[in-house]
Amino acid sequence: MSNKKSTFLNMALALIVITVVAGFSLGFVNDLTLEPKARAKLAKKVNALKLVLPAFDNDLVAQVVRIKSEVAKDSMEIYPAFQGLEFVGAAVIGSSEKGFSGLVKIMVGFKPDGSMQDIVVLEQKETPGLGTKMKEEKFLGQFKDKNPSNFDLKVGKDGGDVDALTGATISTRAFTEAAQSAYDEYIKIKDSLTKANQ
Repeated sequence: MSNKKSTFLNMALALIVITVVAGFSLGFVNDLTLEPKARAKLAKKVNALKLVLPAFDNDLVAQVVRIKSEVAKDSMEIYPAFQGLEFVGAAVIGSSEKGFSGLVKIMVGFKPDGSMQDIVVLEQKETPGLGTKMKEEKFLGQFKDKNPSNFDLKVGKDGGDVDALTGATISTRAFTEAAQSAYDEYIKIKDSLTKANQ
């Protein structure tokens, strides 16, 4: 009987030691990768800024404006772009939790008049071959040079102007909700953005 107790204690002790060592190892590896992950995320964001905005010469990352919004869990990020002292537009990160698989996060580039320059999908976990098509030019092209003041950012089924992705209406609704929230926040603070670099 004591042999069985001894074996059980040995196994329990070995399991505890393995768990502690594995926990410390994972923590150490996580600490090592935090900085490279942050650099990669920033590089992705800077690349997206270059894609959605016209030519600019200011440091967008340093001049980011963060504002609290009722529609987003996190604060929304707005990047005002200037060429010299002239305001040439802004990039806004919009998001929606109503995608088929959760979060849809996009960056929308707006011209000074409020029309959309371009859109880049930053994050999504939608169904491959259906909702993931939101990243394709065929879908994104319908938003270029459109102004949400007269282009209804709703799916056609809901009375809007957006052609939904085939078989992915829920994903399209999340995308358009994210774009609408980005536009709404841009319009709210556009006047203060135009003076930010002066």
